[in-house]
Order: sequence, then C-alpha cells, then structure tokens
Amino acid sequence: LTGVPREQRAFQYLLAHAIPGDPRHVLQTFDQWCYRREHLSSLGPVKGEREPRPPAPRGCRHRARHQWHGCGTTSTATALLVRLYPVELAPRHAAVAEKVIRLAGFAQQTVELIVGPSEEVIPRLRERHGLPAADFVLMDHRKRCYLRDLQLLESHRLLAPGATVLADNVLFPGAPRFLQYAKTCGKYRCKVHRASLEY
Repeated sequence: LTGVPREQRAFQYLLAHAIPGDPRHVLQTFDQWCYRREHLSSLGPVKGEREPRPPAPRGCRHRARHQWHGCGTTSTATALLVRLYPVELAPRHAAVAEKVIRLAGFAQQTVELIVGPSEEVIPRLRERHGLPAADFVLMDHRKRCYLRDLQLLESHRLLAPGATVLADNVLFPGAPRFLQYAKTCGKYRCKVHRASLEY
C-alpha cells in the first residue's frame, strides 16, 4: 500500500532499531523483523545455528559467499573475520543489502557485494574480484542454478582443496540434480543436514 518495497521496509526498521556497527545486533534486529513483521528470505537464527559452520580460516585464504539475500551476510562475516563476496541478482535488492552491510559496520575490504547473475559473476571472480579460490561457498539462491553454478566454480578452479559447499533447501523446495551430482560425481563427501524452515 505504501509503495515501499519489502526490503526497504526491513532496512528502515533496522535504521530505527539496530545498533550501527554491531553486526550481531543488526542480525538480531533483522530476525525480529522477520518474526514479527514480514518474512524475508534468510537462513534465520534457528537454521543458522544448526547448519554446519564454515571451516576455520587458513592463512589469508578468501571466502566466497554466494547467496540470494544479502542480509544474511552479517552472520557469516561475524563468525569469520574474513573476506566475503555476496552475490545478488537484483540491483534493487543489492542496494538494500549494501546499506545493511555498511550499517553492520563492515568495510569494503571485508564484504564486497557483487551484483549480477551468478553465471556471469562466477567466471569473473578471479580476474575482476581477486578471488584465487574459495574455502567456503554458501548457495541459497535459485535452486535450479545450484548444479550449474557448482560446475562453473569447478571449471574455473575456484574451489580450494578441501573447500566446503553448503547448499540450502536441497530437499524442499529441492535441487535434485545438484544433490544427485554431489552424491555421485566422486568429488565430494556429501552430507544432508535436516533443519526447520526459517522463522
């Protein structure tokens, strides 16, 4: 009714209630919005706590964060004081995600938000964004793109040895081709973690 997009309404709530520069409080405030006001796609606090943790940092290795919704970046960046590359398809959503990242107090050197379709972003990660290889990749975008994007990461040699790939919602709504490939290609040790839906 107001003509203000849902993502912008959530950001206005964060501006009014979150402590700037405190990523944990920004994330908690975002979760309050999702619980009490409107649902936005995010891992959520319960699922976020139950899902496997990214590996411990190895020297100066970079981390790639490939996800659909930018607000969840704060939880990963808080847990790991490393460089993250969230990828957002929609420029309108990316604009809000960028504001949330800055509100949480992350510098450009810590979180570099990349806007564009994943099939165009992945091949440019090394040359344009300086990512030699990722130790951790979180996929939480369009499920039909999971397999394509994993194979793009492989073909461009963007997965470090021993890298962790965490894909959300592979059973529901489901990413059956991705799951079948991960289980049968012989490149991965595959484990399914059961979790509740967010919020």
